[in-house]
Parts: sequence; structure tokens; C-alpha cells
Amino acid sequence: MVRLVIDNDVYNRVGESWWEEDNPLNLLHGSLTPGRFAYFRKVLGETVGRDHRGLRALDVGSGGGFLAEEFTRIGFRVTGIDPSPVSVDTARRHAAGSALDIEYRIGSGEHLPVPDATFDVAYCCDVLEHVSDLDGVIAETSRALKPGGLYLFDTINRTFASKLVAIKIMQEWRMTRMFDTPIHDWSMCIRPAELAPIMERHGLRLGEIVGLGPRSKNPLRLLDLARAGGTRLSYGELSRRLDFGQIRSTAISYMGFAVKNGESPPRRRDGLPDGRD
Repeated sequence: MVRLVIDNDVYNRVGESWWEEDNPLNLLHGSLTPGRFAYFRKVLGETVGRDHRGLRALDVGSGGGFLAEEFTRIGFRVTGIDPSPVSVDTARRHAAGSALDIEYRIGSGEHLPVPDATFDVAYCCDVLEHVSDLDGVIAETSRALKPGGLYLFDTINRTFASKLVAIKIMQEWRMTRMFDTPIHDWSMCIRPAELAPIMERHGLRLGEIVGLGPRSKNPLRLLDLARAGGTRLSYGELSRRLDFGQIRSTAISYMGFAVKNGESPPRRRDGLPDGRD
């Protein structure tokens, strides 16, 4: 178990405005939501199939409900779990305002308030690098999945590149940081080669890992990082300009999928990169 040095209470302090463009948390929505959801839909089509009506999905660390709403729109019955009461309330209100039927519960990834073997799909995004007990979160998620269930995830790698971007630029440098509080601890970031055996220990067979990051090559995006916030440039617009999505390199962040043992998993496509490029 890791001793937390990051400030996870920030999601209670600013969680009322997840969906507002000026909230730094909206950086996770602008292009990150459509970028990673496009990858998840591709994986779903190749594993679960195209018809998702009636299937159950578990959102571990649901935050303001960005991905929960996307999964609901394509037919899943979604249960979102998050430890922040403020974030859960925000997600509930936004879902109701969008006429979406999503069940949200307050709880942690280490102790998911759901029955065993209930969900066809579980996903965990922007979460694994925040938890004190990574093994416990993976074990709990596997417990909640049906045999043959699909696990989708993304997280931050632990490399020199990720330390520069996620810690120095986004968190420490005064001109570009999003919060005046630590939201990431580089030592808690996870290399793919470290995550794979934890999954396997809990009955999750890794299928693929791919890079996740900004696709824009425009050098002006560096200036945008300094302009973001306040009235100059919203974090939502910054996210859209950065154009997050699937990329070749796993050096900063990565995403992928695994399948719970019990049925024939999808064929392995690319093997496991160590993410140190």
C-alpha cells in the first residue's frame, strides 16, 4: 500500500463544476473523452460486439460522469462509483439534466459497493495513479466483473517524459500548472510492465496497451499551456486544441484492455510494450 502524498480532496473542492469549461478538470473532457472513448468503442466492437443494449458497465472513479454518459448513450446500464460526494452529486445532476439513467454510488476502488460477477464491462480512467492500494483496486474490479468480462483502463506511465509533462509542466511550473496543490505523485505512476502482472494475479488477461496523448504537432500549443485558465483560454478549449487520442508512444500515458478469465479472451494483438521510449 502506498502512502498518499497527493491531494485527492481537490475533487470535493472543485467537483461542482466538472462540466464547466473553465474548470481545470475539464481538460479531461474536451478531447480526452472522445479520444479514449473512440478507442474503447473499437475494442468493444472487436470483443463484446456492436449491440450493447442491456449490458452492464462499471465506472470505477466516475468523477463528473464524462465517460459514464458516453457508455450510457451506446446502450450500457452504467453504475458509477466515486469517493467524492461532491463529484457524485454533480454527475447525478448532469445525467438527470441530460435525461440519462445512470446509477451513481459513493465508494472507493478498494471497496466497491457492488456484488460479485455482476458487470460485463468495467473501466477505470484517470484513477489508477491516484490510489493507495493498486492491487486492491484491480482485485475489486476483477471481482465485480463476470467471467469473460472486459476491463478498459488508462493511466500515466512512470518515465522521464511523464515526469516532465504531468509533474513539472502541469503541476509545478507556475506559468503552466493547473492547481496549486499536488494532484499526482510521479512515484505512484505505473509502468505497463508493472501493471500486467497485477492484472494477471487477479485473473485479468491483458489484451493490448496503446499510447494515449496529444496528437497536435502545432508548437503554439506550448503557448496555450501558459494561457489556459481564467478568461484567456478555457481548459476545455485547451484540451480540444491538444487533440488527445491514441498515439504510438506510451511514454506519457497509455490505455488498453484486459479480459477476465473464464471464457476465451480476444486474441492478443500487439504484445506488451515496456513504455520506456
